[in-house]
Amino acid sequence: MDRADLELVLAVRQHGSLAQAARVLQLAPSGVTKRLASLEARLGLRLFQRTTRRVSPTAEGETLCVRAVELLQGFEAAESELREHHQEPAGPIRLAATFGFGRRWLGPALADFQARNARVSVQLQLTEQLPDLAVEGFDGAIWLWSAPGERSAEWIARSLAPNQRVLVAAPAYLALRGAPTCLADLSQHHCLVVRENGGGASQRFDHWRLFSAQDGQTHHVAVRGPLSSNSGEMVRDWCLAGHGIMLRSRWDIAPRLASGELVQVLPEFTMPEADIHWLAPYRAQIPRRIRLLVDFLAQRFREEPWRVRSISAGESPGSHRAR
Repeated sequence: MDRADLELVLAVRQHGSLAQAARVLQLAPSGVTKRLASLEARLGLRLFQRTTRRVSPTAEGETLCVRAVELLQGFEAAESELREHHQEPAGPIRLAATFGFGRRWLGPALADFQARNARVSVQLQLTEQLPDLAVEGFDGAIWLWSAPGERSAEWIARSLAPNQRVLVAAPAYLALRGAPTCLADLSQHHCLVVRENGGGASQRFDHWRLFSAQDGQTHHVAVRGPLSSNSGEMVRDWCLAGHGIMLRSRWDIAPRLASGELVQVLPEFTMPEADIHWLAPYRAQIPRRIRLLVDFLAQRFREEPWRVRSISAGESPGSHRAR
């Protein structure tokens, strides 16, 4: 059975007539009749019931037609992919990303990608709310959480990089209030809370989920403090000014940790489940320009270019080395 046979049975099923199938396939009616009879003889099955009014598939013919659709789509996808390999990637890519990571790390990466692929255009929309990607016409999103539960079956997700969130404070704050030595101590400190969207409807901003490298457990800690904001940058500025302890991603504060402007406290604890992901609506065939972009970003962020050795409470700023 070859591709022409599959196209033949689909044309006969669609039009319900050997003569009409012949016109669509630009064949002589007698040729269609002979080819269909020859196919049925080879298979030892009757694929269509013929009456004076209509030709309709048998159960076996319907099964073959279903498989024919799948196989022909596979042929088309393979041909398209082969053509793409001989063509320069071209066309628009529309993306969504969070403000902080989008400005600091994704923007420069996208500029480099576009410079290498001159016929590709990139449109980046920064937002704190994850859009409905398919409905709003996005090719994908670079997001700091995995796909939400209601979308997990509809979207493709790929992890691009770990995103470790750590507890930090300014040396001035620690000099005034002392450094916490255990999680329970956080209740006695001013904790700076970020009320950003994206963690899900059940997210409690005044509860930090912290994973312990020592016992392998995740601990829920209620925190409080006089200052909170929906702006992570505002909370970072408060922390730098010595107003409290915050939980923040390394990609945002790595230079501050390296310089000693911020000091890591309780370094054995980090926040889980906030890795950097590529999210995209499911599509049967992904354009080459998008595949190339995702691979480029995965390579770019795999080594966590923002990661440096942090300074912990009790360590002098001059004693660290970048890694």
